[in-house]
Amino acid sequence: CESNTLRYGHHTKSEHACVENFLEANLTEGRGKRDIVSNINFFMNVPVEADGALGIVDGISAPGLTVDLFAEMDVTVVVSNCPQINNPCNGFNPTPVRMIVTA
Repeated sequence: CESNTLRYGHHTKSEHACVENFLEANLTEGRGKRDIVSNINFFMNVPVEADGALGIVDGISAPGLTVDLFAEMDVTVVVSNCPQINNPCNGFNPTPVRMIVTA
């Protein structure tokens, strides 16, 4: 929420954020904030700038691109579809993501 407020204005504070989605999903399985590892974001580009600060720039994903992941051990995967209705990168129109999970 704090990041969204910084990027999009204080009026967005009441909108949920990805961290809240991850926390809620993990709490139902008995895990807390300290149990959550860093996430992977395929749709946002956050480079490390020369001064060490994190930049937030246009993403490099595009319609029709795919990502294949393979887990070599049992894992729990939490997917958060954060509705970035405030971000112009998606034309203010978030669209669905299709996932195929096989065992």
